[in-house]
Amino acid sequence: MAFPSVSTVVVLMLLAFDGCTHTGLRGALHESAPKGGGAPTKALAVYEPWFGHPKHIDVGYSSQDPVTLKKQIEEAKKLGISGFVVDWYGDREPFIDKAYGLLQAQAAEQNFSVAMMYDETDQDTGPATDDALVAFDSFHEKYLASGTASSQAYLTYRGRPVIFIFPKANHTDWSRVRAEVNKWSTPPLLIFEYRKSAYASDFDGFYAWINPGKKGWAPDGSHWGEDYLRDFYQTMQSKYPDKIAVGTAWAGFDDRRASWSLSRYISQRCGQTLSDTMKISRECYPADDPIPFLLIATWNDYEEGTAIERGFSKCDGARASRSSGE
Repeated sequence: MAFPSVSTVVVLMLLAFDGCTHTGLRGALHESAPKGGGAPTKALAVYEPWFGHPKHIDVGYSSQDPVTLKKQIEEAKKLGISGFVVDWYGDREPFIDKAYGLLQAQAAEQNFSVAMMYDETDQDTGPATDDALVAFDSFHEKYLASGTASSQAYLTYRGRPVIFIFPKANHTDWSRVRAEVNKWSTPPLLIFEYRKSAYASDFDGFYAWINPGKKGWAPDGSHWGEDYLRDFYQTMQSKYPDKIAVGTAWAGFDDRRASWSLSRYISQRCGQTLSDTMKISRECYPADDPIPFLLIATWNDYEEGTAIERGFSKCDGARASRSSGE
């Protein structure tokens, strides 16, 4: 099947690379001119804005440092990434809210996009719904209203702001949230994680997420999720052809050092995991009708071993191992 048209977006180069730093990463990601008649796919990366907070590991910078944020945006743009999708918790996490505001301000100055990924609370149904309603209203007023200085940096699709939702306990009544956000002057597009949901009709699309596939997590990290991704794209085309499909690619996964570890691991395979997860989206969609967004998970989640910010982990032959400090 023909590859989709791509511009200002990361596209896979199925070539050899050194598998260590950004030299290797740039060898796997490159910009390509459009091919075909469809609108180009935009590459986005999930951004974690909590570093510098004592609850999280020390990665050498604070997500509230404007200089750091500026450099991160510059580096992402060099790799062909056009926006960050930023984890956001509303008033539950003031540190993250401040970091988000600073990041959106920097994005507005650098022709870069940001989008919110709302992390659902794990409270019971009533409180969870109330939390979402308050959070969405607050976010709209602070970051999306037309009078907001940096609102032009917010990611849109066909003129509407795009909001991602990361589900937790599935206690939120999304029909109520949908009804409320439809009252906004420009209702947002709600993009939910690909999973079973009683509220599927309330969402405008779904995004894939890091998943080892039907065989589950393998001790050697060899299950990287091919069957899961193919099922996602096929389901979006057959069951949800009128909804937005947001593809996802990942370089690996490793939560074995995290305080909440479940000993889950997907090997980077010297960069091949990123190559393979990106390739599937190109195989499943034709050049004249590509997916609108490809989400890279993640830019900087060092606690779960998915970060691409500093390049790939050190590699020894066909096996990748976590390098110290990453």
